[in-house]
Amino acid sequence: KERETRHRRTTITHKMSKTLPVLYRSSTLGECLKESLDELTASSSLSKEQSIAILQQFDESINEKLASEAKNKVTFRGHLHTYRYCENVWTFILEDATFKIDTETISVDKVKIVACDGSITKK
Repeated sequence: KERETRHRRTTITHKMSKTLPVLYRSSTLGECLKESLDELTASSSLSKEQSIAILQQFDESINEKLASEAKNKVTFRGHLHTYRYCENVWTFILEDATFKIDTETISVDKVKIVACDGSITKK
């Protein structure tokens, strides 16, 4: 279910927690890894099974490291344009958002935030 809200200010504070295992595959690092693995698989340097095993190890490793190493607190504020909750995943689209990380402030016109339930175990 998707809802749209205009002219509403929302402030949310969130501390990083463990997330769903495959969430970071769409990050720049994850995309580069997938491209490299595809090239290696296409040239027969890696089997498809090895490629899948490497991606699974990436998922596990990045989730473990972020859970243990990422301790920064981020506060953000903006106009809530759209929000959705589906299968334990929240998606927020904010407009005119401001992020505060320690002493640094970053402003953006539009941002999409995906938040997953960190207590869900891997399948």
